[in-house]
Amino acid sequence: MAIGLTEEHEALAESVRGFAERYVPEAVVRTALEADAETRPPFWPALAEQGLLGLHLPEEHGGQGYGLLELAVVLEELGRAAAPGPFLPTVLASSVVAASDDAKVRAGLLPGLADGSVTGAVALTGSLTAVREDGVLTVTGSAEAVLGASLADVVVLPAGDEWVAVDAADLTVTPVESLDRVRRVARVEADGVRVTADRVLSGVTARRVADLAATLFGAEAAGLSGWLVDTASEYAKVREQFGRPIGQFQGVKHKAARMLIAAEQSRAAAWDAARALDEGSEQAGFAAAVSAVTAADAGVRTARDAIQILGGIGFTWEHDAHVYLRRALTLRALLGSSKEWAARVAALALAGGRREVELELSEDTRPLRERVRAEIAELAAVEDRTERNRRMGDDGWTVPHFPRPWGRGAGPVEQILIQQELRAAKVKAPNLVIGAWLVPSLVRYGTEEQKERFLRPTLRGELVWCQLFSEPGAGSDLASLSMRAERVEGGWRLTGQKIWTSVAQFAQWGFCIARTDPSAPKHDGITYFLVDMKAEGVDVRPLRELTGEAIFNEVFLDEVFVPDDCVVGEVDQGWQVARNTLSNERVSLSTGGGLGMGVPELLDFFKGRDLDAVAATEVGALVAQGQSIDLLGLRTTLKQLNGVEPGAESSVRKLLGVQFNQEVADYCWAAQGVAATTEVPLTESGIVARAMLFSRAMTIYGGTTEVQLNIIGERLLGLPRDPEPGK
Repeated sequence: MAIGLTEEHEALAESVRGFAERYVPEAVVRTALEADAETRPPFWPALAEQGLLGLHLPEEHGGQGYGLLELAVVLEELGRAAAPGPFLPTVLASSVVAASDDAKVRAGLLPGLADGSVTGAVALTGSLTAVREDGVLTVTGSAEAVLGASLADVVVLPAGDEWVAVDAADLTVTPVESLDRVRRVARVEADGVRVTADRVLSGVTARRVADLAATLFGAEAAGLSGWLVDTASEYAKVREQFGRPIGQFQGVKHKAARMLIAAEQSRAAAWDAARALDEGSEQAGFAAAVSAVTAADAGVRTARDAIQILGGIGFTWEHDAHVYLRRALTLRALLGSSKEWAARVAALALAGGRREVELELSEDTRPLRERVRAEIAELAAVEDRTERNRRMGDDGWTVPHFPRPWGRGAGPVEQILIQQELRAAKVKAPNLVIGAWLVPSLVRYGTEEQKERFLRPTLRGELVWCQLFSEPGAGSDLASLSMRAERVEGGWRLTGQKIWTSVAQFAQWGFCIARTDPSAPKHDGITYFLVDMKAEGVDVRPLRELTGEAIFNEVFLDEVFVPDDCVVGEVDQGWQVARNTLSNERVSLSTGGGLGMGVPELLDFFKGRDLDAVAATEVGALVAQGQSIDLLGLRTTLKQLNGVEPGAESSVRKLLGVQFNQEVADYCWAAQGVAATTEVPLTESGIVARAMLFSRAMTIYGGTTEVQLNIIGERLLGLPRDPEPGK
């Protein structure tokens, strides 16, 4: 993914990336690194001619009339190139000026900032005071570290409660030793500088400036992360040690996968912050704070991890990795402590200021929405739940995305509308539980007789299914299964043991894979069966779990007869069917659905409680993490609406989601103090304790964390697969 999701944003990103490749070569970066003083880069006029400096500004002031989201797309691409020069400081200054409610101030300053004839900078902090006399402010004081001030023509400063734009010629600007040697900071001093009304940014607040900085810095940090992920993973594909590429070692592969995850979260957070500010949302401050925590930290983390993967070459001056580390650390330092931003996230969220992650559809969908709403109203009027479930299953509401007669043939937009209208009408579709994983495989591979026999009652919620896949010796390595199926007259006899089988004690049917040709290669010779759980020879033994409950089971099959008409797909080709089922399982799990404690439960737990500084930071960090995961889900949905398949991104969401559920449950349990040691059921402590214990399973079932990291590394980053045993 990239920050922008539309075709227009993709075209803009491609254009800027091409510009950066032409005008920001390695030689420019090297020159900036070796120069004693910062200079305006030679490509500045070309950058201005592209109109990028005024992309977010109104046309009446020489801008392009777009918004901060488009500007974020540009910043991400320039961040990928670690571009030198005053672009970020200038567009931040123009964004602050554009926030002023004084039209004369905007008209006087924005045209020059938009066309590149004037460069800008913003002091995010400082010890400056202002005294007003006869309508003029006299500003005195200093700001210690102002990004791009050495190249600025105009510097925006906080002066007491006011924000002012001062000509750099009226200030003392002193370059200081900068960690980022490509784009440096400077000390700015004002000694009784007189500022007239046409340079006072009325209506601008420190909070607004900080939110703008968090959004724009976050976009650039996302670009840094993208370059670092690509560079590290490409190196891991070709660098060989011990006779194979280092990307084949799980330690490297998993580090690269986690880098990608951090980069995707940073893009999502920066994207939403820009959207929120463009919309004028009341929750824009929350979105900006999430970006300040998520994107800025991701930039630093991916830079450090990239250098680790690059090894010795990454630690040299010759490799550009140190340029990106320096840039990321500087952005983080200028924005302020991530702990303070996290505490702000917590304060806003606990006060009801969390930004809801919702999908808004255009007005063009209104006629379709009204039709869907009317049909759902008819369903809601059916009071008998059994009859309503029957109608929902028969009329395609249970799986509306499937073709008729099993679904409604609904496209992505209609699927979203159906979900929204069902929720609004408080109508719940039949709960298929484990059966939801089977349905797609049966629709694709089942015979017409199997579909009629099993699909309709399943979609009505009348059949309970279990999944007979895992075995004591075949969990994550499922293809190593040993359950055998022997051909007999009219069908097959299945013998062996399955384990970790959820709800098997209640299930009427199970879908099972067994080895029908032991001599075939590992992934061949496997067949997919539908097993009657009441058949002779089926023995279900519940397993008591950490929670004290028994949802999982071990299931023994002793020569259980399965007729030929219960074989799904071709004999010996069951692995293909099983992979379809597993894929659907992961998509289902990645979408959440109340599997554990999330952000709402976290906020409910701490609502009304006084948080000390440490707790505020920790709660805020968790909220920001959960918000970024939800945003990834929204972005994935938007990709699907645009006709783009999310691919292995379902593994990213599954991994993040279940780990987050664990972290929230663990944190809330620990926060109870002495109460955490009690085991009284149905009390707050008991409920949280159960969630904490249950969450241990969440990074195991449906594909362990380690397996998911392998999938991300191999399918999304293209890292080499693990070698086969013995090779």
